[in-house]
Amino acid sequence: MDTTLRDGEQTSGVSFSASEKLTLAKLLLEELKVDRIEVASARVSDGEFEAVKNITDWAETEGFISNVEVLTFVDGGVSLDWMEQAGAKVQNLLTKGSLNHLTHQLKKTPEQHFKDIETVVTKASALGISTNVYLEDWSNGMRNSPEYVFQYLDFLVTLPVKRILLPDTLGVLTHQETFEFLHQIVERYPDAHFDFHGHNDYDLSVANVMEALKAGIHGLHLTINGMGERAGNAPLASVVAVINDFLPEISIGVKESSLFKVSKLVSAFTGFGIPANKPIVGDNVFTQTAGIHADGDSKKNLYFNDLLPERFGRKRKYALGKTSGKANIQKNLQELGLTLNDEELKKVTERIIELGDKKERVTKEDLPYIISDVLDSELYQQRVFVKSYVLTHSKGLKPSTTLSIEIDGKSYEENAQGDGQFDAFINALRKVYQKENRELPKLVDYAVRIPPGSNSDALCETIITWQTKDKDFTTRGLDSDQTVSAIKATEKMLNLV
Repeated sequence: MDTTLRDGEQTSGVSFSASEKLTLAKLLLEELKVDRIEVASARVSDGEFEAVKNITDWAETEGFISNVEVLTFVDGGVSLDWMEQAGAKVQNLLTKGSLNHLTHQLKKTPEQHFKDIETVVTKASALGISTNVYLEDWSNGMRNSPEYVFQYLDFLVTLPVKRILLPDTLGVLTHQETFEFLHQIVERYPDAHFDFHGHNDYDLSVANVMEALKAGIHGLHLTINGMGERAGNAPLASVVAVINDFLPEISIGVKESSLFKVSKLVSAFTGFGIPANKPIVGDNVFTQTAGIHADGDSKKNLYFNDLLPERFGRKRKYALGKTSGKANIQKNLQELGLTLNDEELKKVTERIIELGDKKERVTKEDLPYIISDVLDSELYQQRVFVKSYVLTHSKGLKPSTTLSIEIDGKSYEENAQGDGQFDAFINALRKVYQKENRELPKLVDYAVRIPPGSNSDALCETIITWQTKDKDFTTRGLDSDQTVSAIKATEKMLNLV
């Protein structure tokens, strides 16, 4: 059962609109093919009512109405009236699974609580509503008041309850406890259906799910991206991969290839970001960074495991940066359909390592720009070196540049102001060339671009067109800083002239 739309919505700061809930309900059941979805809590708001009504109208038409579940409360039937109006047919009744919660929150005896529950279940049956029952704080109940838990289960199995839902509400169980507690229960009540609802406070939720399955549990509650209260719930994608790879005797219908797509959509709807290193759905999990790994992948897939990205509708990537080797770069060049000789590849590798020292990440989309920059540099013998510069930009003052440059082994230093930092740089450069009675080409066009799909930390290519008495020509500069890329383009121009 996927509970992203109910328990996942309890993620701090997350709220789905009615239309988003309907869209996700359709995706979860039709595209991802989970067995059941828990879509809301009864009586929460008018918006929640509208969302459930939209989902049940669609589910009734498409044959999914028995797969849509709503969290309800022991409130004498008020939640059931709400459900009936919303068109829902399955309630997940929230009850107390530990003596501590029962005594201090409800301030009732077990017998009083059981009687109230029986009233709700009986009314649900009369309305044609199927009942599943949550034992809230069940995990602590098993730790601290197991006699109460078994007293309660002895009572529950006498009622017309379809499933008994056992949550580790506070995410406190170890995997050993998960197995022991659930094994006891499954053995003691062989005719009952039990679900496990794991939370992730100690990052043990997936391990606990594995132990729950080994103990014979019949159902699991999961969420997209592990969303949920506090540290969240057991994540659907990881659990699906674990079952398929390590528990082959268990057959599930969830469509692996749709996990990433649905994960991204949920992230977009909620603004709840997916950590880059999150298994299965994170941006980095199928990305090799070290050059030795890329080399190994080219030699009999030495660094592959069973989590092949194609299973999840994804592709393997090879990161570019200071730890990249030639193998990483070759992999990216192959994807782009580009070929370099050994000497060119060596120079491109050196430039990527240099950029990686200054910038966290170089992308595949940056490669054509880097290649262009490196090969462009081979067109001339370098006699002019921009050795150093200081660029200032202060509120209320004109930008200024102090420049140190070497021409044919002779050093010069100048300072100038301008309308912007690059304009100030050009003015300082012009002073140097005037001293030598040399004339600079005229700047006639200046364009800046970043690779498609890049973001604010992208490499920046500045393309400048210069004009002399004889011709127009263009130089390019590449850097993560726009002004510096323009200075690099200017340095190339100085060498060409």
